[in-house]
Amino acid sequence: MKLLIWTLLLFTNISIAQSNEKFLTAFLLESELKSENVLDNYSQFDFSKIWELTENNNVLGIIGKEHQRLKIKLISIKKDQNNPNEYLVFGKSCVKGTICDFNGKITLTEIKEVKELHFGVDDEYADKGIKSQGILIADYEFKENSEQKHSGIFKGRLYSKWYLNSKNQIEYDNIEFISDGYTNNAFVGIWKSYTTDKEKICNWADYRIPNTNRDFDIGAGEFSPGEKYFGKGWSDYKPMEIDEWWK
Repeated sequence: MKLLIWTLLLFTNISIAQSNEKFLTAFLLESELKSENVLDNYSQFDFSKIWELTENNNVLGIIGKEHQRLKIKLISIKKDQNNPNEYLVFGKSCVKGTICDFNGKITLTEIKEVKELHFGVDDEYADKGIKSQGILIADYEFKENSEQKHSGIFKGRLYSKWYLNSKNQIEYDNIEFISDGYTNNAFVGIWKSYTTDKEKICNWADYRIPNTNRDFDIGAGEFSPGEKYFGKGWSDYKPMEIDEWWK
């Protein structure tokens, strides 16, 4: 029995590792990373700007195996003055018209630089003085207000692409924005209900959603939900829609 459990755990871990590797390859658009974690080298910088930049209609999310549409808005993000690798977050979520407030934090765990800088189509950014580029990996936990209906906790890992500009400022890396499959700020994890303790997969990101069913996103150049999922909140999705639902 113990051998069976150990074997199942081994295959589960291998499967998760393979899934993460596949996700990172797609997320990085074939960029290669240096192996060193240089987190301490970047503790002086403020990364909060890169999580606030994207228009909310382009922040796309799903919850549950059936890929119910999740809308999420990070309203306030502040770097913790007592911990340079933590960011305090306030935001709101919306599923099936139910809106919940949440508070929590993002905790940086890894920062890795790319082996070769990329400058976009026709080297558009080649003369912009970019000093470094890379990816940050963080843990996040956002706790919804337990007094509100259908509330719970979001938790998982966050992946964000950034670059350091000539003024020593962290910028949102959208240099490869026109590339098919471009995405950024990928939150990959689960949502856990307060009342039932039931967990659901819950992922969201800018422009494309990570780790979804193969038939969910049928778009080529940009996100487009399959008709099968229209009944899960995606029938009225419009990439240019203006809906400030959190106000």
